[in-house]
Amino acid sequence: MLTITRKLSDASIAADLELVLPFQLRTKSRLRTALGSGEEVGLILERGSILRGGELLLADDGRIVKVVAEPEIVSTVHAPDPLALCRASYHLGNRHVALQIGEGWLRYQHDHVLDEMVRGLGLVVTVEEAPFEPEAGAYGGHSHAPLAPHAHG
Repeated sequence: MLTITRKLSDASIAADLELVLPFQLRTKSRLRTALGSGEEVGLILERGSILRGGELLLADDGRIVKVVAEPEIVSTVHAPDPLALCRASYHLGNRHVALQIGEGWLRYQHDHVLDEMVRGLGLVVTVEEAPFEPEAGAYGGHSHAPLAPHAHG
């Protein structure tokens, strides 16, 4: 089985293989899966790693693997009014929903209850199949570490 333990920082290198995964699997640092070619692969990455579409990985045999965000069922909200989009983002964020944000739209993994909530805010929700690349978060990832050391005194 092919093993991958490193991300590459140089995105200009040509890839030999593709690893196509939905977002939920791209958040796993330990995963046994298959490449687009069918070859079995084991991911053993740094804990907390999130793979993004377009990133490159180095396999243990020296081959370069390109990560591809697999299209999945998502809900996409378009709004010509930035305030309405902000309001929807606030309510979704208040429910800890991962969001992909674009110019004039936002996207989340499909959930009919969330769709109804957003429609209740007066927005149109389209259920479609698309790659899902949510925001990484305000601090670049998921961490429960304090923002700064606390002063005691």
